[in-house]
Amino acid sequence: MNMPNSSISPAELSLLLTSGAPLELIDVRTPPEYIEAHVPRATLIPLDAFDAEEYLRQHRPGQPVYVICHAGVRAQKAIERLQSRGCADGVLVEGGTQAWVDGGFPVERGVSRVIPLMRQVQIAAGLLVSAGALLALLANPWFALLPLALGCGFLLAGATGWCGMALLLARMPWNRQQRNSKLCMTGERE
Repeated sequence: MNMPNSSISPAELSLLLTSGAPLELIDVRTPPEYIEAHVPRATLIPLDAFDAEEYLRQHRPGQPVYVICHAGVRAQKAIERLQSRGCADGVLVEGGTQAWVDGGFPVERGVSRVIPLMRQVQIAAGLLVSAGALLALLANPWFALLPLALGCGFLLAGATGWCGMALLLARMPWNRQQRNSKLCMTGERE
């Protein structure tokens, strides 16, 4: 993963937000994650729907684009998409929303009936590992390859920050736009 040209701490971003200065702040998490808690004034553009070329049509060159996700991996990918289109204005919010919350800064919350993405990953992995182990014991020892493959996948995720299961689950219908789409996309209430 390439490091961004620039980054900002949650404390520095908080100062910018409280100053009332106009700024571009995009949150590239999934709609349920955004609804659960997001930085005030953040606009939701999920990473899987983030089209850098389209975004740059309304962007003022030279204006920083602050990008945030849960911990920084997806935000970095969004910044790389901007860079691939010749825009060096992307600014990574260090530590993401998790660091923002841990720092005690204010968040806006909505009501989501969807389990957070990382818990979905844990549930799916636990189910698949348990099923694979049980099938290996009761049906065929080759089913032991399922827990082995999942373990290798989690080693890869821990080493690289890329989690295929999380990316797959993020594309599931329950993790896409919900009924309150105006709140999700703009942070504004109807």
